[in-house]
Amino acid sequence: MAQSTIHPDQIYIDGLANNNSAVIQSIYKNFVPKVVSYIRNNSGDQDQAQDVVQEIMILLFNQAKANKLQLTCPFDAYFFLLCKRKWLNELKKSSNKGVTIDDDLPSTNEPTEQMVTEAELFDEKQQLFDLMFQKLGDKCQELLKLSFTIKSMEEVAEKLNVTYGYVRKKKSLCVGQLTQWIQETNRFQSLKIT
Repeated sequence: MAQSTIHPDQIYIDGLANNNSAVIQSIYKNFVPKVVSYIRNNSGDQDQAQDVVQEIMILLFNQAKANKLQLTCPFDAYFFLLCKRKWLNELKKSSNKGVTIDDDLPSTNEPTEQMVTEAELFDEKQQLFDLMFQKLGDKCQELLKLSFTIKSMEEVAEKLNVTYGYVRKKKSLCVGQLTQWIQETNRFQSLKIT
């Protein structure tokens, strides 16, 4: 499998992952106006455009943090296509009003489409995980949150004031329950990669 070259715009992804305010301001200055204009020209308003941008920024932050997103296309194309698809999905959900789509913008290339599809899949999986995680009891949630941030189970046990053996067993049960709930959903079946 040939490895794709990392695009120089990776600095935006790295900046988001590190919560770099200069990079975030640069994104808002250089890329957001195009998205806002697109949404306003396609049945949306300023507030809706800002909501879409915010959701995509959070998605990019989470994706960058979770799996070290490697950008292989220009950030502008990737960001715009994510926002555009998010907006079109919002319009589909509320299809009770007439929709005009202005698609004069240049089409994107295949790597950008693939990265956007991967980002959307990541977002769907994250939403499903969050939904099922909320169903867990408070003790399971606390244990799992601690084990996500603290790598040593001994430290987790100490923080919870319980034994190491208890923490390992309880974590196994909590993860098992979470996994079972996720796998039982219809959404999981549609998200499975064939």
